[in-house]
Amino acid sequence: MSLEVTPAVAADLLELADVAARTFPLACPPEAGADDVAAFIAENLSPARFGDYLADPDRVVLVARDGRRISGYAMLIRGVVDDDDVRKAVSARPAIELSKMYVLQEAHGAGVSAALMTAALDASRALGAACVWLGVNQENQRAQRFYAKHGFQVSGTKTFRLGGRVEDDYVMVNPLAN
Repeated sequence: MSLEVTPAVAADLLELADVAARTFPLACPPEAGADDVAAFIAENLSPARFGDYLADPDRVVLVARDGRRISGYAMLIRGVVDDDDVRKAVSARPAIELSKMYVLQEAHGAGVSAALMTAALDASRALGAACVWLGVNQENQRAQRFYAKHGFQVSGTKTFRLGGRVEDDYVMVNPLAN
C-alpha cells in the first residue's frame, strides 16, 4: 500500500466529509445518542463546513491517501480555545490544537494514524508552534495510548458538548522539540 499525507484541497471536500461522517462515531462513547452524533456531523463535518475549514488561514487540514482514496484526515487549528480549563492545561505558546484526527476503521493498523500524526506534528513545527494540544474522551483509552506513544501527556481536563450530553475529555499536550 502506498500511503501519502498531503494538505486537503477543494476537490477532496465530498470524500473528506464522507470519511469524517464514517469515522466520528468511532471516537464517541457508546452511550452517545445516535441523534446527537448525527447532528454533530451535520453541523461540523459537512462538505460546506470543510470548505470553510480549508479557507480558514488558521487551519490546516491534512488527508491520508492509500492509493487514490482518503483513508483518514487530521485538522490543526492555531491557538487555544476560549476555555479556562484548556488555557490552564496548555501553557506553552504559540500552541496548535490537533482538533480532529480520524482514520477509517478498515485502515486501522495500517500505519495511517502514525503517518497522519507525523505530518501533523511536522506541520505544527513548520508553523512555529511550541506545543500541540488535543482533547480526547476520558473513556477512549485506545486513542490515549496512541497519543502518549507520540509524545502527548495528560495535562488537564475539559468538557465537550455532544447534543444534550456533556462529555469529559482529557487535555493532552505534546511539547514540541524543534
